[in-house]
Amino acid sequence: MATTSKKTLRGRAAPKLAKVGRGELLTLIDFVRYAVSRFVEARIAFAHGTTDPVAEAAFLVCEALHLHPDQFEAFAHARVTSAEGKTILDLIHKRVTTRKPAAYLVNKIYMRGLPFYVDERVIVPRSFIGELMESHFGGDGEAGSLIDDPTAVERVLDLCTGSGCLAILAAHHFPNAAVDAVDISKGALEVATRNVSEHGLDERITLHRGDLFAPLGNARYDLIITNPPYVDAEGMAALPPECRAEPKLAFDGGADGLDVVRRILRDAPDHLTPDGGLLCEIGRGRELVDEAFPELPLLWLDTEESEGEVFWIAAADLA
Repeated sequence: MATTSKKTLRGRAAPKLAKVGRGELLTLIDFVRYAVSRFVEARIAFAHGTTDPVAEAAFLVCEALHLHPDQFEAFAHARVTSAEGKTILDLIHKRVTTRKPAAYLVNKIYMRGLPFYVDERVIVPRSFIGELMESHFGGDGEAGSLIDDPTAVERVLDLCTGSGCLAILAAHHFPNAAVDAVDISKGALEVATRNVSEHGLDERITLHRGDLFAPLGNARYDLIITNPPYVDAEGMAALPPECRAEPKLAFDGGADGLDVVRRILRDAPDHLTPDGGLLCEIGRGRELVDEAFPELPLLWLDTEESEGEVFWIAAADLA
């Protein structure tokens, strides 16, 4: 854990938090309200599994009390002990003064309701692909299914796996699939190894260290999923402190953000089965991708919290 002294943070004086008197904060909701006020006051950024100060405050309070986020409402008006209150206040203080993502402070993040271990060796997971696997691959999404029968999927590849969360979600959604997951970072694969083991998937998920498809030989897959680095040079220069705490390698997509995406689209046809396809997250770079690949019939997919930040393309259209 980082220290929270009064030293400056990147040349800026560390914010001072309002003091809390004994008995002033009693319930979970009291601590959430206090945290929200401090987060807004400090103008911290939210982009790491929670998208607003209320959700982030509730997440930290629940983690301090060993509660699943879904349990917050049931205990919102329950009182907090003095020791628990101190733990919560310490987390709020660290979040404001260090500007580290909340997930790093508690070494946990949730995706699709499942917990995953994270630390500074990996980007904090916040991909939309987990939701899309449920809604467009054998689910009941309005747009229909891109793969009708999840049980028919035999091999899945997760490129740039990071913490391994998407590979694990894929293993859950495609129960008969063997999953390969690749990352170039040794540290990221150490975190992924821990998550795969904690989810009991060592027999189904194989982790590979290497540069994209390089360690896979001639293997082919029914589905390739990837959330690659896609931040352009301008975006890299403007990253908030929270994102600067994460591995640069996981963000930097080159001058226009498409360096890695170009390589994936170039090589994916050699690693897809004839009826397979590629699901790729690109953030807010849709316009750039469409301009760079006008010949490709990319299908842009929406989620509850995103519009056109992930595309799908079938193997037949990539060949």
